[in-house]
Amino acid sequence: MSFTSHLNQIFQKKGVYFLLHVIVLVLSIYLIWTISYDTFKGISEFQRPRFIRIEFWICVVFIFDFFVELFLSQRKWHYFLTHFLFLLVSIPYGALIEHYGWNFGPETAYIVRYIPLIRGGYALAIVVGWFTYNKATGLFVTYVVTLVATVYFSSLAFYVFEHGVNSGVQNYNDALWWAAMDVTTIGCNIVAVTPVGRVLSVLLAVIGIMMFPVFTVYVTSLINQTRNTNPMTAVVKKQNADSESDKASSDNQTVV
Repeated sequence: MSFTSHLNQIFQKKGVYFLLHVIVLVLSIYLIWTISYDTFKGISEFQRPRFIRIEFWICVVFIFDFFVELFLSQRKWHYFLTHFLFLLVSIPYGALIEHYGWNFGPETAYIVRYIPLIRGGYALAIVVGWFTYNKATGLFVTYVVTLVATVYFSSLAFYVFEHGVNSGVQNYNDALWWAAMDVTTIGCNIVAVTPVGRVLSVLLAVIGIMMFPVFTVYVTSLINQTRNTNPMTAVVKKQNADSESDKASSDNQTVV
């Protein structure tokens, strides 16, 4: 099956779900780009009212997506209870903070910007599952993307909180190196000095411990699947079976 025909089959089967999740995914990528840009430029989101308005309407789209899927769901209460978290993370907290003038520190405001991306991660997992041909591959790709995204976002947050107070973090490359070494549980010569940095150190290590066994299981299953589908393996198994059968027949004749 070609990619185009597979895409047509997905759209015919999923319809509006496919369209909504793709829109949510694209908007989430835009949020990632703006967060990255502001981080590297040292710009606070409250210094750019235009971005706050854009983020507000993106969150409105996320909320609209939630209620459309709730309306289309056959088990509405089940959908509401199992997806209520995604409604909460779709609320435009940044716009609310700016509108009501709530006094939060710049670090807290920065962390709040990541909240809507949880909704984007859910959409990514669903879209990846649709485009993969089996559940194992879809789950593996989702894990890989989740791991890469976690390392990237953690490095951004680590850079924001540690840069200037941690002599080991001179630039973003240091923060990225720290995140990569921490998630692999190898360790790094950069030690967090802020509470947020210490929390991130623990979370990355825990995520690494949970994620990397998935890679081992997936590679092992691929090797076993390749062996089972390899024609030479089938021939060898048949020869071994015939040899065992001949040996058993010979033993029976000897006994007789």
